[in-house]
Amino acid sequence: MARVTGRRVALTPARRAVVELMRLSANVPLVTVERTMDVRALVAARLGVPTPPSWPALFLKAYAQVAARHAVLRRTYMVWPWPHFYEASVSVASVAVEREIAGEPCVVFAFVTGPDAQSLTQLHANLADAKRLPVEGMRHAARMLRTARLPWPLRGWAFRWGFHRSGHSRAKNFGTFGLTVVAGLGATLERLVTPLTTTLSYGPVGADGRVSVRLTFDHRALDGAPAARALAELEAALNALAGEVTQSPAG
Repeated sequence: MARVTGRRVALTPARRAVVELMRLSANVPLVTVERTMDVRALVAARLGVPTPPSWPALFLKAYAQVAARHAVLRRTYMVWPWPHFYEASVSVASVAVEREIAGEPCVVFAFVTGPDAQSLTQLHANLADAKRLPVEGMRHAARMLRTARLPWPLRGWAFRWGFHRSGHSRAKNFGTFGLTVVAGLGATLERLVTPLTTTLSYGPVGADGRVSVRLTFDHRALDGAPAARALAELEAALNALAGEVTQSPAG
């Protein structure tokens, strides 16, 4: 029998950041609601322009439009100094972006404030920049990586302090909702672990315009029925963007 050997591999700052986010998620009671949506109108609109806005840009804007109408989607459950909700005036989206840092594939987070108030052209460009610009130029991602370079336990304390000290700090440093997808790779995320009140994910969009969309939510801040209604409104909001796609293509 061959002898098993191996080596220790140090955690990179990007991986340390993910570990700390998972620590923050450990005590969040997460529930996921799923809806199969028909977005044929939006699929047709994207096919009609030479450089259509990306699907993440479309989902960002549509979900932020829904959140603008329903304050509960902009709330977060706070435990300090006593249990309460913090309600942000606008949505701050935290978008998971795959990058390569020092030769290692990793995830960083691009932040978009008020996606509902931005054009699809702006959102498409912002997300494209998050994939190609130096990470040092992405303010939130660079700050998170700097914090992740701190030694333990100072690193853990810094993440917890930014997350728990105030609702404003949490919205600024972590976002009010998340978007994470692997649909471009032909896959679907079945179970998300997140410290945010709501995180959106979806699978590949079929040729028939059908797509499975999941909303993972903190049950302390949100119940199943409002989450299900939010997905129904999201479907309508996505199809309503068809007009904007044809009038102002991303390219």
